[in-house]
Amino acid sequence: MADLADLFPGFESRWASVDIGRIFARVGGSGPPLLLIHGFPQTHVEWHRIAAPLAERFTVVAMDLRGYGWSSAPRSQDGVEYSKRVMARDAVALMRDLGFVRFRLAGHDRGARVAYRLALDHPGVVEALAVLDIVPTAEMWRGMDAARALQVYHWSFLAQPAPLPEMMISKVAIEWLEHTLASWTLDRSLKSFDPRALAHYRAFFGDPARIHACCEDYRAGATIDRALDEADLTAGRRIEPPLLALWGAAGIPAAGRSPLDVWRGWAREAKGVAVESGHFLPEENPRATVDALLAFF
Repeated sequence: MADLADLFPGFESRWASVDIGRIFARVGGSGPPLLLIHGFPQTHVEWHRIAAPLAERFTVVAMDLRGYGWSSAPRSQDGVEYSKRVMARDAVALMRDLGFVRFRLAGHDRGARVAYRLALDHPGVVEALAVLDIVPTAEMWRGMDAARALQVYHWSFLAQPAPLPEMMISKVAIEWLEHTLASWTLDRSLKSFDPRALAHYRAFFGDPARIHACCEDYRAGATIDRALDEADLTAGRRIEPPLLALWGAAGIPAAGRSPLDVWRGWAREAKGVAVESGHFLPEENPRATVDALLAFF
């Protein structure tokens, strides 16, 4: 991947050792630590348009989740290595390796699912939490009527037992990636993405081991992650740190019940707002996204 563009000038490349190998991150700026966790089907590169302005106020850490980008991609079965609880532990280990015991946290898409699980499992380390364009996993599955199932068909498709989705995607991996990215934007095209960022996403998604990792991520979402959410709800546990919910006005959560109303049922203190965007807020509307994050954090 040496020929891929560096979209984080002035940031260091750092690696942290975890049980399954290494977790990669870009680190830059100064001030209180702020961890950024990307979503599917992307890598840490999705933050490239807002990392620099955030780094003027914070020490920004943009990580690659296990199985994504340049982090290790363990083989797994039935989502065991890709539950959000396990991925959250990677994030905590990374931040501790960098010397940060407490930090602010923002996640998008799958990264937001890791982020709120981290806040539930490790409430003492999270000072404030921002979740971008999601509602909790249990809420998504509860609301899976016909319209929602068609809208998010990939939830059930990627969660099918191996090797079915891996086999089907691998035949047209880049075409499937580009179709998915375009179909979730406001204008249903790839225009919102920097061509250099797209090169990163194509390189990542062209690796069969990482296609498998993505499928395992969604298998965990359909089983392990959903069960953990339901257990927390039953036990009355709530997200303790202040929470900001941002969602695209034309994104997936906007099609259902108010995302802010949903999050208020999960967090002790929640506020939020829609951003003029599709699903990919940091790349489709970086100015509004960074303004909202700076105001909150």
